[in-house]
Amino acid sequence: MKKTGMLLLTMFLAAAAIFAQVSFSDNLVRINGGTFTMGSPVNEPNRQGREGPQHQVTISSFFMGKYPVTQQEYEEIMDMNPSSFINPNMPVESISWYDAVEFCNKLSIREGLTPAYTIIGSGDMRTVLWIRDADGYRLPTEAEWEYACRAGTTTPFSTGYSISTDQANFNGHYPYYDNPAGEFRVTTTVVDSFAPNPWGLFDMHGNVWEWCWDWFDEYPRESQTNPSGPESGNYRVIRGGSWDYHGEFLRSAYRDFALASFPYNFIGFRLVRSAQN
Repeated sequence: MKKTGMLLLTMFLAAAAIFAQVSFSDNLVRINGGTFTMGSPVNEPNRQGREGPQHQVTISSFFMGKYPVTQQEYEEIMDMNPSSFINPNMPVESISWYDAVEFCNKLSIREGLTPAYTIIGSGDMRTVLWIRDADGYRLPTEAEWEYACRAGTTTPFSTGYSISTDQANFNGHYPYYDNPAGEFRVTTTVVDSFAPNPWGLFDMHGNVWEWCWDWFDEYPRESQTNPSGPESGNYRVIRGGSWDYHGEFLRSAYRDFALASFPYNFIGFRLVRSAQN
């Protein structure tokens, strides 16, 4: 009886663990396609030249994670948590761009989807090819990221012309433009600590920078449809600002770059899936 009882308990716990696993797809938000003006206007305070020229971009519909990938989610797939600030519900950080694309592929395989990337080689010499018609998880393009961050707005932030440390996690000792100073938390925060943007996405401004698919380069001047950046480069695009950066770096149009092979404790990532209809 004891052995039978223990066996039943073990089976129950195993089943409960399986049912407790929520599909990552449950945390995706559909972003309906449209056309927007990418980049910042020349009169936007703290604007940098690499945010222009402004140009029209048309984006097809896609699905995007409502939160950056959390430490709990990352550990579930990768069996490790490299983060500097430990909390299962904080965004994973200290991961390289290569770590992020590997996560996307492993998660796709687990959920029976076609991986979005073919990874050739190892180490810093890896080549990553994007399979455009795959239904698996991937990183957003830079254009998809800004489109989703703006959520229909044309102001510096989806919150308008200002942003405070009550609305996002950043170094509030250095607020944007002439906004009042705020808190500097010196850490990442739980991913739903602040209100989402108008399209239901959390932490698009601040907390951690987010890896994008694109190599970093200057913008084109002409209109584009579903751009994915140059074919090669030295750095990958990061977007959104982070816990230790000034308010100006959280602007929707601000763009920066980082080495794909280096794990920074202020960079995480967010999942995307292409819409199949």
